[in-house]
Amino acid sequence: MTTKEIAEDLVSLCQADKSDEAMRKHYSAEIVSVEAMGDQPESLGLAAVIAKGEWWMNNHEVHSAQAEGPYMNGDGFAVRFKYDVTFKQSGKRFVMDEVAVYQVAEGKIVHERFYYTM
Repeated sequence: MTTKEIAEDLVSLCQADKSDEAMRKHYSAEIVSVEAMGDQPESLGLAAVIAKGEWWMNNHEVHSAQAEGPYMNGDGFAVRFKYDVTFKQSGKRFVMDEVAVYQVAEGKIVHERFYYTM
């Protein structure tokens, strides 16, 4: 698949609430994922990235989610995500607006970096 095809499929899967499938399909086994904040902002490898996603889903009630894009640039692309969620532990509801920047090599996403406000 081309970078554009990967990007479009990732967005389509995310819009269909299938982000786990998108990760398993398009992420490299050696992916590097970097968050803007947190105790461990960098996750290395597909298993760690999937575990991070599972933790997020287990700890948040998602009221709505949107994925916009992709916005292409060579062998990379960006996607804008908007979430309306409640953090289960505190009951605090908030809106999260983030941009994810992805890098593709050899037909797989090898790097993702998130930028967000809350």
